[in-house]
Amino acid sequence: MKYFFILGTNPTLSLAELSAIFNQAEITLAQPNVAILETDREIKANFIEIIGGTIKFGLIHEELESGAVKEIIAGAAKMIEPKEGEGKFKFGLSNYGHKVNNKVLGMEFKKHLKQTGVSSRWVVSQEPTLSSVVVEQNKLTTDRGAEIVIIKNNKKLLLGKTLAVQAFKDLSFRDYGRPARDDRSGMLPPKLAQIMINLAGVKPGDVLLDPFCGSGTILTEAMLMGYEKLIGSDISDKAIADTKDNIAWTQKNYELKALDFKLYQADAAQISKKLEANSVDAIITEPYLGPQRGRFDVRQIAKELEQLYSLSLNDFKKILKPSSRLVMVWPIFFDKGKNIFLNPNLNGYQIINPVPTNLQKNAFIKLTERQTMVYGRENQKVWREIVVLGKLS
Repeated sequence: MKYFFILGTNPTLSLAELSAIFNQAEITLAQPNVAILETDREIKANFIEIIGGTIKFGLIHEELESGAVKEIIAGAAKMIEPKEGEGKFKFGLSNYGHKVNNKVLGMEFKKHLKQTGVSSRWVVSQEPTLSSVVVEQNKLTTDRGAEIVIIKNNKKLLLGKTLAVQAFKDLSFRDYGRPARDDRSGMLPPKLAQIMINLAGVKPGDVLLDPFCGSGTILTEAMLMGYEKLIGSDISDKAIADTKDNIAWTQKNYELKALDFKLYQADAAQISKKLEANSVDAIITEPYLGPQRGRFDVRQIAKELEQLYSLSLNDFKKILKPSSRLVMVWPIFFDKGKNIFLNPNLNGYQIINPVPTNLQKNAFIKLTERQTMVYGRENQKVWREIVVLGKLS
């Protein structure tokens, strides 16, 4: 089976996440923001709930040699089976890279449906592709709707149907609706937390640790993704209280069973005093990134954070199992027109490039010189460097 994944605003990070979940050899890039996965594994629609970097995904049904409208209509018709029900059958078109007139294609497909006895409404957009919001609002992933996706892949054309779109409302609810949230104890977006958890390559029964847990975003997202052996720690008593509140809120709102999680108020550089040696399968964390507002000495803050991270990384080696992963955020500061990257001591670790080997030289893949990924928005004061580390045996 072949699946398509429409990648988020940071395609490199999104692609790296998919590669950590699936066999890297099974993934190719059809367009700058479209990944293709060939696998024997059936992927259910609810898979979208545990991947933060994918906007929408679906199943590829047809592979065409020609991009003629007639052939696309015939291929698209095979993918839909409108069921009887109230109202018109809704359909939308999203075109990734193929030079075809969507207006002509939509009208012809509507005409075809009418000839087969199906009353339909074409959901249109000013863009060649439909947003996840439009797909969701028009219920194009239900029995009474369909989003037909057209993807240019080298000299061929792939036709697919969307199975699910990212739950943007739910992600926003978890980000802004939780009871404890402040810019010092943690402003990590839930979807980035999901990506980081997936980049760690963890399995369901693994022990996950966030030693800078802040308000608990990584821990609560891990809970929702099905992980049960969770440990959090933070030097701040307020952060521990916030995490407890957010965990309780998540359990209540998502009807999760009680978990045997552990929380410690502890210095991350001394967390080994709380945990047994070689007892943790993965560490996923966004530490304190320095001041987010006001004026400050960038280079002095960078120096202080390098020291904190170096001491913490050295201590983490004691509790991490051999060959396990550590996924961590490091801040990127801007000073006098230059990017200031941190350089903590990585003795005992190696940086892992999470992008598939066959795609690392692709022009659309953006990695730093040290093979890490950058996450940030324009005009954002501090950007995030996503670093995947492997503990050396």
